[in-house]
Amino acid sequence: MTISLKKRIAITLLLLIIVRLGVFLPVPGIDHDSFYSSTKSNELIGFLNIFSGGAFSTVGIFALGIVPYINASIIIQITSKILPSLINLQEEEGEAGRNKVVQITRTLALGWAVVQSLAISFWIRPYVFDWNLSFIIETTLGLTAGAMIEMWLAEIITEIGIGNGTSILIFFNIIANIPKSTIKTWILEGKLDFDFIKVGGFVAILFFFLLSIAVILQEAVKKITIISAKQLTEFGNSDTVSNYSYIPFKLYQGGIMPIIFASAIIGLPTYLLQVTNNNFLQSILLSISPNGMFFLPLYYCLILLFSFIYSSLILNPEDISKNLRKTGSSILGVKPGIDTVEYLKTTLNRLTFLGSLLLFIIAVMPVLISFLKIDIIKTVSPTSILILVGVAIQTTKQIQMYILSKEFENLTSQDKS
Repeated sequence: MTISLKKRIAITLLLLIIVRLGVFLPVPGIDHDSFYSSTKSNELIGFLNIFSGGAFSTVGIFALGIVPYINASIIIQITSKILPSLINLQEEEGEAGRNKVVQITRTLALGWAVVQSLAISFWIRPYVFDWNLSFIIETTLGLTAGAMIEMWLAEIITEIGIGNGTSILIFFNIIANIPKSTIKTWILEGKLDFDFIKVGGFVAILFFFLLSIAVILQEAVKKITIISAKQLTEFGNSDTVSNYSYIPFKLYQGGIMPIIFASAIIGLPTYLLQVTNNNFLQSILLSISPNGMFFLPLYYCLILLFSFIYSSLILNPEDISKNLRKTGSSILGVKPGIDTVEYLKTTLNRLTFLGSLLLFIIAVMPVLISFLKIDIIKTVSPTSILILVGVAIQTTKQIQMYILSKEFENLTSQDKS
């Protein structure tokens, strides 16, 4: 049964409302005011709130959000390039194999949810009125159930709604987590003078600049022209490439994961400074902390490292070369075999280097403007911008696809009549 675009949008909005209501269902037995006031400046909780729509800071039923499923998907994505059994499921067993991989991901997400829920039940102990075994079990079951419900709703959105369900939920939670009070105060209390106009113009230019880089990272591709033996025979001239196929190499393969891992590691020195009294170790940690001279070089090296790791997991030049040989094709101007592999590796490395540089510019923007007292800029993280742009582009393309398919159906029905 074909579902109309209006019904898909209505279903998606309804499920998003249900998810949002779950954010405001708190776990009972906790001093929520005390917990919120003591953790509102915690960077880790702020990062987790991105994916839960603020439910983590309030310890709501949906506090884990879609995080367990994201973690499970990342693990499966990485191990599927390493474990022969998962490689066989994805490449040899077709649709049935991919369904098995999805089921493995769901099971792993359940395990992650249990572990994270159990950790939270111990972590919030100072804010619990009556902490005991019963509270641990109830909290673990409640948070795990919330994570599984949100995963189920995400799959429903993917199947009969608009866009990828996981991405849509993250997009919705990011929008919901932007502090309304900050924006309201900045707009209503800002005096319409030269300083206000200057700051407002700077914010607009900066936001447009960040969006432009994010769009480039999402959409820019390098087309590697390929040619078959049949085409060479037909055209007889390798300079004519208008009808040739091509391999699209994205400018950046890693998505947002490199910046997430790099941010997690680069934040460790700040926490280690609080637990060590060794002067030599403190001096080293200070040099790589946000105010240290080696912070930015280390941050870029970490982003570059994880970018190359993810690129190597997603694209394998040797596999591409083998597939080209099987189909009797080759890259225009490049000999098959070792030369093709080396050409693909060089191209991929150059694209990854350039992409990681653009990602680094987005990542360090808050650090570069930290001396400015503009709270509205600090409330939107680089990770959030990348996610918002990526999901918006992806969803827009899917809506356009639905509209075009509907127009095509109308045209074909008119031709038949």
